[in-house]
Amino acid sequence: MSTAAVAAPPRKLRVATTSLAGCFGCHMSFLDIDERLLDLLEFVEFDRSPITDIKHCGPCDIGIIEGGVCNAENVHVLREFRANCKILIAMGACSVNGGLPAQRNNLDLRDILVAVYVTETGLARGTQIPNDPELPLPLNQVHPIHEIVTVDYFLPGCPPSGDAIWKFLTDLLAGHTPHLGHGLIHYD
Repeated sequence: MSTAAVAAPPRKLRVATTSLAGCFGCHMSFLDIDERLLDLLEFVEFDRSPITDIKHCGPCDIGIIEGGVCNAENVHVLREFRANCKILIAMGACSVNGGLPAQRNNLDLRDILVAVYVTETGLARGTQIPNDPELPLPLNQVHPIHEIVTVDYFLPGCPPSGDAIWKFLTDLLAGHTPHLGHGLIHYD
């Protein structure tokens, strides 16, 4: 057979992931798809992700983000990530609705900072709230990512299971709207 008769392989989709304010549990669940990661690599290549250790996102077809938005750096990372991803997936309760980090939304931020850095038992005398330009400024509230950028798909769970992530991604890669049936969505 001549090389002219051989069809070029389809282009692999570029996938990137990142994490904002949360526990990184969604990324751990992503790794729980285990050996199916190798199957996934037939169709995708990873850009920014703990799998690649690439720190900045380049142009991607699919972006998967976990965590809520709690500080100025999260806003910057989220906007930059969204700008580089054709499709954005909010993965896990923190990105979908603020999750556990949003529990502080009912409290005054200043009161929280004073309690943690000034009045907490066991702190050294004279401690103060950090004020360093290297530290990202906290927002008054923790926000789900859809309050900052447009989100194309929501993958709920705390965290979503590896099976749910696998089903979601394989549906999406097959050109179908992802649908998670009974048993794949849970909040532990």
